[in-house]
Amino acid sequence: MLVRDDETAAPPRRWPYRVLATGSAGALPAAALDDALRVAADDGAREPGRPAAELALTDDEQRRHAHGTGAATPSAARCVHELVAEQAARSPRTVAVSQGDEALTYSELETRADSLAHRLRAQGVAEGDVVAVLQRRSPSIVVTLLAVLKAGAAYLAIDAQDTPARHARLIGESGARLVVTEHALRDRVPDGVRALDLDDGGTGPDADAEKRRATTAPATLPAPARQSPDTLAYVGFTSGTTGEPRGVGVPHRAVARLVREPNWIDIRDDDVFLQLAPIAFDASTLEIWAPLVNGCRLAMAPDGALDLDQLAAVLKREAVTVLWLTAGLFHRMAGNCPDALEGVRHLVAGGDVILPGHLERLLEARPDLLFTNGYGPTENTTFTTCWTASAGWSGETVPIGRPVTGTRVAVLDPALRPVPAGFWGELYASGDGLARGYVNSAAATAEHFLPDVFSGVPGARMYRTGDLARWSPDGVLEFLGRADHQLKIQGYRVEPSHVEAELTRLPAVRDAVVVAQSDDAGGKRLLAYVVMTDEAGADPDVRLREQLRPTLPPYAVPWAIVVVGALPLKANGKVDRRALPSASRVPRNVGDAFVEPRDAVERRLAALWGEVLGVEPIGVEDDFFDLGGHSLLAAELLGTLKEGYGVEVPARVLYLQPTIAELARYLRD
Repeated sequence: MLVRDDETAAPPRRWPYRVLATGSAGALPAAALDDALRVAADDGAREPGRPAAELALTDDEQRRHAHGTGAATPSAARCVHELVAEQAARSPRTVAVSQGDEALTYSELETRADSLAHRLRAQGVAEGDVVAVLQRRSPSIVVTLLAVLKAGAAYLAIDAQDTPARHARLIGESGARLVVTEHALRDRVPDGVRALDLDDGGTGPDADAEKRRATTAPATLPAPARQSPDTLAYVGFTSGTTGEPRGVGVPHRAVARLVREPNWIDIRDDDVFLQLAPIAFDASTLEIWAPLVNGCRLAMAPDGALDLDQLAAVLKREAVTVLWLTAGLFHRMAGNCPDALEGVRHLVAGGDVILPGHLERLLEARPDLLFTNGYGPTENTTFTTCWTASAGWSGETVPIGRPVTGTRVAVLDPALRPVPAGFWGELYASGDGLARGYVNSAAATAEHFLPDVFSGVPGARMYRTGDLARWSPDGVLEFLGRADHQLKIQGYRVEPSHVEAELTRLPAVRDAVVVAQSDDAGGKRLLAYVVMTDEAGADPDVRLREQLRPTLPPYAVPWAIVVVGALPLKANGKVDRRALPSASRVPRNVGDAFVEPRDAVERRLAALWGEVLGVEPIGVEDDFFDLGGHSLLAAELLGTLKEGYGVEVPARVLYLQPTIAELARYLRD
């Protein structure tokens, strides 16, 4: 691998790239290196004395290819709700959304969304406003999202599992004028924020009252005036380079480019998409609008986390044919229950690196399956590139593929010059998928959304992804990782420096470093190393993580915190992460509140928890999720209980009774 040297003040004849050993998967083809040296030599001969860092590595033909790579722009962009309305006119009696025994046809979806849009406008919602949506996963939330768009506003989908402090922060930073919610979640709306409770004469569970209101609503929705495809459709929050939550404003044009006539999947009228991702996660944009724009059925998974058996049952009951999974969940399904995907014809995964061995085994077990690796930041609307494989594929890495419809990509060096095929560079994206920018942050927008110097179209922009990639000899992109060391945890971007900053704000922590660690579920989790002050006290691991919860989302709280005397440093003063002690199993300093297992059932559960969580010792009052558990590890724990002990425990039991004492009591009963 060649990496550009940062020392721009080097002697003029110094070669501005250095070779790094990266193993067979990262080896640079000799022909690519030879071509780059030839071009650089020719460039230097034309201008003797020119600094080596400024020498070109690509010729004119390579540059045209490098910054002209992309898929054709779709036909005239449209607003999302207009595309859904057109589909409803074509197939009004077709089921649009379902969840278990509840179903809405396209006609019913349109009617209810129109009715709610009138109520929103009566509440003062106007074109360009942001409306927060805080609801459980159900057909009702789809009605709400569509209604917000029809009212001329943009939606901010909020994860009901987030903390109240995070709810308040996201609502405040988005500028949302109103929160649409339901009675069960009403108390989670921040004080001082207006709320529309759908169960109070809204579009909630009282379907009969809802139908009566729908029949008396105007047949057509008057103004707002016809919206432009550049109108804001939704705001999604992601972590920027600082790790702080940052609102991304996504226009209708970008969503239409994602779901209308995509070049990476053939969507059929009889397809069934499953809505499984958290509603605040940008994958839900694909899950919800792709089926509704293309006339097939959107099946909503039950609200809450599902274990593998429950997910398999949903796939079978709903006859799901198109499924999106996080990389971690994909690895678990591919490794443990590929038969659960029997009815799925197209499986899509993303959010992190896909392991090639898991993909090979899945395609061998399911030779009729198409698999797509979807890559893309929130700032370019879910997918930027896609790569599809079928039976017989094998490889050392899983590529991220080629640009999706309406997108162009370029791999550039720090001077924004295209790098040759085979060289790693930073990936930039442009085209119809770009967000408008960061909400209420002009400086951050200007930093990351740059003028597209290759476009030739006035005002064209390109987004700096912060990801390192390269073109392979056969013209597909390969992914290396984050240029700024951001991590993907459970599908979410996390900046370790932000977690480190929150740790060091705590009085008991003098210094901290946060790293990613693979867990037994095939995903990644955060592990923190801290240097404590004299105020460390007892059981710092549990206490510090408890103190982090009000300021960090659940996936950003480290699963374990290891106390060290000092952080190892390199000669340049930076932390030497490789020298940190291994922590596959973390010993805990427990306090007086620790209660040891008291009988055989509790001891067996404690040993099992220790294996799954990598923590010891575990007391009977310790909370599974406080010790770093998440949905994937919960599924592994419940699967082990079923396979090893013949005991089937529903996932909801673990979520409602998350301690060993409670779970043991359930098993005894």
